[in-house]
Amino acid sequence: MKILVQKVISASVTVNEHIVSEIKQGYLLFVGVEKEDDKSKADYLAKKVANFRIFTDENDKMNLSIQDVGGEILAVSQFTLAADLSRGNRPGFDTAAIPQVAEPLYEYFVEQLKSFNLQVKTGIFQADMKVSLINDGPCTFLLQK
Repeated sequence: MKILVQKVISASVTVNEHIVSEIKQGYLLFVGVEKEDDKSKADYLAKKVANFRIFTDENDKMNLSIQDVGGEILAVSQFTLAADLSRGNRPGFDTAAIPQVAEPLYEYFVEQLKSFNLQVKTGIFQADMKVSLINDGPCTFLLQK
């Protein structure tokens, strides 16, 4: 499981020209589920995201979590994070979980985030989404388990 974390000032997801989710300050998470992923990986990464300290404190040090700043999360499924780029110029997706496996694990991950009393919004699984964001920093991290 791979989570691309972007610290944002704001972010939104649009489907068919309608905004389906939007947040203010917080994290935009792109969530990639791979074939070998399970609930234990989702648990680990949800805890990591909830406690990840990348917001700046009064000394301008990355020392505060999303919980500390009252931020929001927008979690978007992104199967392309599971791409194999080791050969040629076209990505392969053999390592990506099939939708019937990926969707329940993605939803489980979202529920685990919510268990930390975080405000979590989502995109629409398998939809053609247009994602807009104002990256804060820019500040982007890849978490994986």
